[in-house]
Amino acid sequence: MSDRVLIVAEPRTVTGKKVKQLRRDGYVPAVIYGQSEPVSIQIETLPLRRALRVAGMNQLATIDVDGKKYTVLARQIQQHVTRRDILHVDFMEVDMKVSITSEAEVVTIGESPALESGEGMINVSLYSVEIESLPDDLVSQIEVSLELIQTPDDAIYVSNLVAPRGVTILTDPETLIARFEYSRADIEEEEEEEFGEMEAGDVEVIGAEDQDEAEDEE
Repeated sequence: MSDRVLIVAEPRTVTGKKVKQLRRDGYVPAVIYGQSEPVSIQIETLPLRRALRVAGMNQLATIDVDGKKYTVLARQIQQHVTRRDILHVDFMEVDMKVSITSEAEVVTIGESPALESGEGMINVSLYSVEIESLPDDLVSQIEVSLELIQTPDDAIYVSNLVAPRGVTILTDPETLIARFEYSRADIEEEEEEEFGEMEAGDVEVIGAEDQDEAEDEE
């Protein structure tokens, strides 16, 4: 595809502890695996960062190694814990005729009518789903509208997602994505009102004597 990210790489002969010098020289060691023997490569750090910022780990990219092109997905990106420098990248070469699994980000759009009451907020608890498709049908995002939450009793589940053509969602359909949640202040106020409406005979108070009797019976 013409809009696929292109990454220019070079063959790599440096391995082991010597890759530290490679990184100091402005390159990131990487490997391409999947369809044949692994291919060790090195990529300039800045162009690689730009490419991964666009393609991430869910979009296809093309790696050009001395004129030979590989269609790949970034499958593992190793970064320094504190500096966040890219230390190594594993790219998986894909067969365009074979389905693959990947992750798609769940993107919420629109506004929920349930928010009009001002009594709470929408809590999103799932941010990605596992999908399966042919490489050319791969998507990085699936949108879902918060307008599906019409009332505080409504919720959005994976079953509510509309998969793009050629894409199968593998995540359990019953998994919760988002729901309305009352604010804590509203909950406490409601509990106080309920407690205030109780008759004296509806409330049992356990005092010290009752506590001792309960313990003696045990």
